[in-house]
Amino acid sequence: MHYSISDETICAIITPQGSGAVATIRLSGKNALSIGDKIFARKKISEQQTHTVHFGELKDNNRLIDEVLVSIFKSPKSYTGEDVIEISCHGSLYIQQQILELLIKNGARLAKNGEFTLRAFSNGKLDLSQAEAVSDLIASESETGHKVALHQMRGGFSSDIKKLRDQLIEFTSLIELELDFSEEDVEFADRTKLLKLIKTIQTKISSLIHSFQLGNVIKKGIPVVIAGKPNVGKSTLLNALLNEDKAIVSHIPGTTRDVIEDEIAIGGYSFRFIDTAGLRETEDYVEAIGVKKTLEKVKSSSVIIYMFDVHETSLRDLKKNIEEFNEKLEGISSKLIIVGNKIDAENQALIKKEFSKLKDVILISAKEGLYLDKLVQKLLTEIEKDKLNLNETIITNSRHLEALNQTNECIDKIIEGLNTNLSGDLLTVDIKNALHHLGTISGEVTNEDILGSIFSRFCIGK
Repeated sequence: MHYSISDETICAIITPQGSGAVATIRLSGKNALSIGDKIFARKKISEQQTHTVHFGELKDNNRLIDEVLVSIFKSPKSYTGEDVIEISCHGSLYIQQQILELLIKNGARLAKNGEFTLRAFSNGKLDLSQAEAVSDLIASESETGHKVALHQMRGGFSSDIKKLRDQLIEFTSLIELELDFSEEDVEFADRTKLLKLIKTIQTKISSLIHSFQLGNVIKKGIPVVIAGKPNVGKSTLLNALLNEDKAIVSHIPGTTRDVIEDEIAIGGYSFRFIDTAGLRETEDYVEAIGVKKTLEKVKSSSVIIYMFDVHETSLRDLKKNIEEFNEKLEGISSKLIIVGNKIDAENQALIKKEFSKLKDVILISAKEGLYLDKLVQKLLTEIEKDKLNLNETIITNSRHLEALNQTNECIDKIIEGLNTNLSGDLLTVDIKNALHHLGTISGEVTNEDILGSIFSRFCIGK
């Protein structure tokens, strides 16, 4: 479905803000080529072939602004589906501003947030889920996030939704055909086959809904909580993993009273490490709040690093502490990695012997950076146990999740109707509602408010 958009020609800087070696400015709309003719000194842009690049001077009347490269993309073979030129200039902030002012002077206006991609959607170059994936692709900071966004932008999710809608539409048409011949008591739609199809669709939708938990983790970073008693080196470990002084480190127990977190990409995954207040009974009101927050973060994490001080903890104490910690988790199935900290060269052999009876304990020195590679490898191993198949569709967008949940509710009603021999006219109501909710994902069903909300979150220039 196509939507009316302004016929104005729009322009914006599409490279990151600030000065650099090179900057690129995009111009899109019905007057893009004619504006290019006015400002490009050496040749007429409108007479050149599409998908070609031309070197020349950009001038405001006789005043030279810069020597540039101009790339030409003629409608409909462009990102927006309109005539587009992209001007690559030197990265001076002054030059960029001068070119924007020149374009506006000759009839263009500044683009709004996401307006280029909105035009691509409106002109049928992308559907709505693909357009949203563009934003996710730009924001991706890990290999996994990049692959998921790229899969969606290339239409993997759209293809799944289209298949589901096409199957529902086919049976809706058969049921409606029955209604046209209701007086002749003809059955075009086999209810048994319809029930089988609907259950197959529901299985697919349930799989997509289930994937959101993983998709949300990929998009926002795998949450890894660093927990343990006070003064065991949690903040030191966070700083060592991030390679910066993010958390305050002190020998005084209870220094960390709030949750501190930051992200880093490791082995193609984005990890969100979370330093927490030390777990202990305390009468200090502020510290008690920190301990409560710690338990909340622990329960919502994907992985827990439980740290202990190898000098202050015996094997018996460690087993007891872990048992008490697991009780506080209340059956939460987060992966638990046990890490002994403050190992040093003199006592390595003795400490390794002491804790060798407990399987999979990793011994490190966060302060000296010893054996952190073993901890990182253990993290990757635990995550890769989930066997992510990044070629399958993974939902990362909460709007899509809501639409799928609403579709699933309609599917439940359809199944109930088929099992109770509901009349065809009532059955089609639920099927059309399911089609409506699926259509909101791809943009076949939407409104201006939804589009405004989605594209306002894009950056200017995209």
